[in-house]
Amino acid sequence: MIGAGIFALTGQIAELAGPLFPLAFIAGAIITGLSAHSYVKMSNTWPSSGGIAMILSKCYGPGAITGGAALLMALSMVIAESLVTRTVATYLLQPSDITSGPLVPVLAVGGILFAFLVNIAGNRSIGMFSIAMAVLKIGGIALFGILALWSSGFSFSEALQGNKDFGYTGSIASVALAILSFKGFTTITNSGAEITKPHRNVGRAIAIMLCVAIYLLVAFGVGSSLSIDEIIRARDYSLAKAAQPALGQIGFMLTVVLAVVATASAVLASVFAVSRMLAMLTEMKLIPHGHFGMPGPIQKHTLVYTVVIAAILAVFFDLSRIASLGVYFYLIMDMIIHWGVFRYRREKTGAKPAILISALVADAVVLIAFIAMKLQSDPIIVATGIGSAVLLMGLERIYLHTWFAELEDAHSH
Repeated sequence: MIGAGIFALTGQIAELAGPLFPLAFIAGAIITGLSAHSYVKMSNTWPSSGGIAMILSKCYGPGAITGGAALLMALSMVIAESLVTRTVATYLLQPSDITSGPLVPVLAVGGILFAFLVNIAGNRSIGMFSIAMAVLKIGGIALFGILALWSSGFSFSEALQGNKDFGYTGSIASVALAILSFKGFTTITNSGAEITKPHRNVGRAIAIMLCVAIYLLVAFGVGSSLSIDEIIRARDYSLAKAAQPALGQIGFMLTVVLAVVATASAVLASVFAVSRMLAMLTEMKLIPHGHFGMPGPIQKHTLVYTVVIAAILAVFFDLSRIASLGVYFYLIMDMIIHWGVFRYRREKTGAKPAILISALVADAVVLIAFIAMKLQSDPIIVATGIGSAVLLMGLERIYLHTWFAELEDAHSH
């Protein structure tokens, strides 16, 4: 679950939170740990490759709430694919001092197409490639943080320099972006039916503490090498910039390579998970489906839809706006899941009411803070994100004619 989001989001988090931005990762980990309770309890009770779609259908039945919220989750994952591929494109072009122009989206789309081709090759190729990439990714990110801290004498004084005043709202809002860097655990729950002894191992697979350790190494590594103003200026490639004081241009290039590896691993897993979720929603008749003349099974078609949407987002939205859309869609969906588990499935699954409510409230607080910050800097993306979520729910209601549908087994209260 340690993905490429750390490369894309560290600079954006620092821009909102200021010098103490590493604390956003700790807060994000705490909220993610609370949120994971709902997913783990549901996946342990009903292991399913449908993941989020299964959780929602067990709570709300096959109605518009399930279909709309599942699509929000799918879109948040597609948005993450766009975010990380566009980020790695920015990293790749930094040695040539190219920060904008057509080459950024062209490279981003190329990365998405690569993920499509590997997914078409089948599950075996994805599994072998992902394992190799995961080892390189975790080791490389940890090494980056250690070297950056070592070169600074294990001092965080650089990031504390600067005169800008960062308020409490910005610090809370930054946690919303930090949560995105931990959301890889939802990909694990999508594989519940394929994990050995899922009742025991789905929860273990969500190694949030490992993520916290790696992300804090990175955050402190960046903060020890760059001032907060430098991090913000290099927002889209802050990790590569932070590697230069320790290893010079070689460090910069090695970080670029690491970003490529992390992105390849993350996008491959995400594209596969989204296409499978959309295929399940289609089979459940929760969303319409058009073949458009394509042969083969439904999941091959949804794979095409996934990469097309990701490519469009990578072309037309910058990194900040892509991340903002991801925050809106993911946190809204997350709150719907927590309420559904609390209201209907807490007794069946053994979920703790206090944890469910805490996760729901925490999501709401960081989402409100994030919206408040973005209303000041980019009200258009707020309207786009919230408006799209409302429109999607409305279209699902029109398509399915009902918000809820009764399940075969009665809801447990």
